[in-house]
Amino acid sequence: MKTRAPQVVLVRHGETEWSRSSQHTGRTDLPLLETGRKMGEQLGAPLRSWSFAAVWSSPLTRALETCVLAGYGDVVQKRDDLMEFDYGDYEGRTGADIRTTRPGWTLWRDGVPNGETLEQVAARVDGVIADARALNDDVLLFAHGHVLRILAARWLGLPPDGGRLFHLDTASISVLSTEAGGAQPVLASWNDTMHLKG
Repeated sequence: MKTRAPQVVLVRHGETEWSRSSQHTGRTDLPLLETGRKMGEQLGAPLRSWSFAAVWSSPLTRALETCVLAGYGDVVQKRDDLMEFDYGDYEGRTGADIRTTRPGWTLWRDGVPNGETLEQVAARVDGVIADARALNDDVLLFAHGHVLRILAARWLGLPPDGGRLFHLDTASISVLSTEAGGAQPVLASWNDTMHLKG
C-alpha cells in the first residue's frame, strides 16, 4: 500500500554523438554512444526503487535503447507523443551556430522554421500527462531533453516556455508528483545523475 502520491518518473536518454556536441537532435534517429549504453545500464538500479504501472518510451532509437538497457524492454509501450521536438531547419545545428545568423536566438522565445511550435509539443505532452494521471499509479517515461522539459512545465501548470527553467542532463532521473491531497503538482526531484558517478 503506497503512502505517497503517484509519481511520474522521467528519464532522458543516454549520450549520443549529437547530445555530446550539443546539436539539436529532433527526429534524426541516432543510436547511443558506448558511453550512452553504459548510462542506460546504470539506470537500472535506481529505477528499481519503483514499481511501475506503465512504462512509455519515445520510439526513437536513443530513448528506446536506453529503456531496454535499463531493464524495461519487455514491458515498454512506444508512444509517438514522446518524440523529441521537431526542430525543422535547425535539426543538427547547435545553438551557437544558429546564433551566427540569428543573434540572441533561443528555442523558447524564437522557435524554429519549418518545425514544431512550443504549443504543438505542449499539446502532445498534455495527452501524456492526462494518461499518466488517469492511471493514478507510478509511470516511467523515457524520452528527450526538450520534450521532457516541456512536459515538466505543463505538469506544474506553466506555459510550455517554462521548460527553459529546467536543465536536463543525459540519463538523468526526474520525478513529478503531487502534494496537498493530490491537488498541487510538484517537482519531487530533478536531474538526478548520482547513479552515473560510480
